[in-house]
Amino acid sequence: MFERPRTGEKAVLVHVDVGVQPDSDELSEFRELAASAGASPMALVTGRRESPDPRLFVGRGKAEEVGAAITHHQAELVIFNNTLSPSQERNLEREFKCRVVDRTGLILDIFAQRARSFEGKLQVELAQLRHLSTRLVRGWTHLERQKGGIGLRGPGETQLETDRRLVNKRIAQIRQRLEKVDSQRNQSRKARSKADMPTVSLVGYTNAGKSTLFNQLTQSGAYAADQLFATLDPTLRRVSLPGNDTAVLADTVGFITQLPHELVAAFRSTLQETTEAALLLHVIDLASPQRAVCISEVNDVLGQIGASETPQIEVFNKIDLLENAGPRIERNEDGLPRRIWLSAQTGEGTELLVQALGEFFRKDLVLKKIRLTPRDGRLRARLFELGSVQSEQITEQGGWKLEVELSKKSFDRLMRTESELKNRVVA
Repeated sequence: MFERPRTGEKAVLVHVDVGVQPDSDELSEFRELAASAGASPMALVTGRRESPDPRLFVGRGKAEEVGAAITHHQAELVIFNNTLSPSQERNLEREFKCRVVDRTGLILDIFAQRARSFEGKLQVELAQLRHLSTRLVRGWTHLERQKGGIGLRGPGETQLETDRRLVNKRIAQIRQRLEKVDSQRNQSRKARSKADMPTVSLVGYTNAGKSTLFNQLTQSGAYAADQLFATLDPTLRRVSLPGNDTAVLADTVGFITQLPHELVAAFRSTLQETTEAALLLHVIDLASPQRAVCISEVNDVLGQIGASETPQIEVFNKIDLLENAGPRIERNEDGLPRRIWLSAQTGEGTELLVQALGEFFRKDLVLKKIRLTPRDGRLRARLFELGSVQSEQITEQGGWKLEVELSKKSFDRLMRTESELKNRVVA
């Protein structure tokens, strides 16, 4: 059995189109993923099959081609742009005498490198352990394994049982910790809801420019880079809207084709910022030739996490990379913004996005005239606290005549909690 190297940067990339026509854009994304993980691609082996080989995924001839590339370049790692079964990974490692990583393992490795917050690290570790739990046998095939009953079990089987028990115990511990973090997030969401501060969540394909747009809108210094999965940990900042309104903008992890189910499950609490949002800003790389595919992939993941019904405005980003693509707002049949064209890099058109956000949240506003008596000072203070008072006049009786503007949700809540309000509304 081969010894596992602690590091493996020299890599042979393998991309097999199964039942579909070759796609050059998939190859380009695959190379970016490998580079993001820190690999140095030495060779790329491509192929096409109607269905995967049950044992090696690729055929015997293609396996020999990959093996020759490993020998020629002295590679330490083979990366598949496909999802491999545990047995296929194990058989390929025996065949190549080096480590084999599939697309899921590659993305998990990138996430492990990029996670910065305590919650993010826990989520990535949970996803890795779930993925690893089906592949523990790979590391112990060099030990004796025997069939039989009591007294005949080999040390390999004992070690596997121990490893599985330790992995399952660690998974349980991480889940408990994430439940506590999730509880804290729920408290924060309740506080924002109580303050009637809506959340706007940025979603989109990885490297579409979400973090750059986030920095433009909030004037913050969140990390942004021209690389896949530059941002993993959710970042929340307040953003000012027209009419003295305020919203919370959330920057979340980017999506990608064939996003591992382990990651979707592990990041469910983080992605809840998306499911609980009042509005989604779907950031789209306008310059990408795979724009339609990326949009479809993002919408598929939104459906998986239960956010498909959340209102959405599309943000066509990177107009600076195209000719004759100026900033503009496209509206639906009701006159509401449905698509914004802008450049997050240059800032061109971001003011149109802020305008669109203001229009979206003002559509539910109600304008009321309220007459208060001198005894209603507490209610008057509450209305000013909400920032809803547009004008005020003192009446002859020493009370106040107010014009207030606030969301229907806030007004209904006030009607429930302030019993005297229903008798003070004039119009």
